[in-house]
Amino acid sequence: MARVREKDWRSSIAGGGPDVSLVMVEGNTARSRAAWEETGRKLSPEVAAARARALQMNLGYVVFLTLAAVICVAVCVNYLKLQASYTTLQKTSTRLETQLCTLKISNDTEYNRVVSSVDLEEIKERAIGSLGMVYKTSDQIVTYEVPDNDYVRQFRAVPD
Repeated sequence: MARVREKDWRSSIAGGGPDVSLVMVEGNTARSRAAWEETGRKLSPEVAAARARALQMNLGYVVFLTLAAVICVAVCVNYLKLQASYTTLQKTSTRLETQLCTLKISNDTEYNRVVSSVDLEEIKERAIGSLGMVYKTSDQIVTYEVPDNDYVRQFRAVPD
């Protein structure tokens, strides 16, 4: 049980005058309000009226609390909508990335199949044999100077 001791301080703490008593409660329990009232300590009428006024809620305070609660609920609902939208976008992005990866693999596989099916020697033999193509000769090669920027646009035939 808690042990209560009372000390008298002879000072003017908080305007209490020269005889201010301090009640100290030791232990892990404190006396309830009923226990304070049993000690015979009465509240002054001004303090009782102030406490009663503080406990009453007027119309302005109720409207303020209602608006604050509505705004809080609106912010929470908006946050939840944004979070759901974000989750949907994340799932869509993941699905599209997976689809892109699958298409890249399919494209690479098809490219490798086409490249491996082409026989360059057969193309060369057919071009020379049946189409009459020949290798270039030295008189067909034209050499010209390239500007410093290494970028050339050809608008007409290269002169002889």
